[in-house]
Order: sequence, then structure tokens, then C-alpha cells
Amino acid sequence: MHERIGPDGETLYVDREDSDIGTKAPFYVVYVDPDGERRWGYFCGNCETFNNAMDSMGRIRCNDCSNLRKAEEWDAAHE
Repeated sequence: MHERIGPDGETLYVDREDSDIGTKAPFYVVYVDPDGERRWGYFCGNCETFNNAMDSMGRIRCNDCSNLRKAEEWDAAHE
């Protein structure tokens, strides 16, 4: 895992082996411990930021570069 300094100055660990496909680049899973036992969130592989958000349908959107992971589950009623 790759060690990075998070938004609040804490040390976070980016797992470049565990990712989700985004429209511009992958989103990598981030942990608060080097053993990968406590998940923190996601890291945008396009602009290399922690500044992203997930909605209730599992979509991840980077607030800096608009990289987007589509919803995990959806139905036509949401379109």
C-alpha cells in the first residue's frame, strides 16, 4: 500500500491493487491502517485527491476533476 497524507493531516494507505473503474481513471480504496483492516474511503487516480463523495446508489464522484464511478445497482426508474 502507498502511504499518503490525508485531508486532516493523518496518514492514510492507498491500495493500488483494489480499485473501482471510473470514467477518467480508477478510484482506489483507502485504509486508515497499513494492514487494510479499517476502510476510510476512496482516492481518485486521475487527479490524486481524496476529495470525492459517494451517493446512496454507490456512485463515486471526484469533486476536483469529475471522475465518476457509475452506480453499483440501479433500475430504469432512476433515469
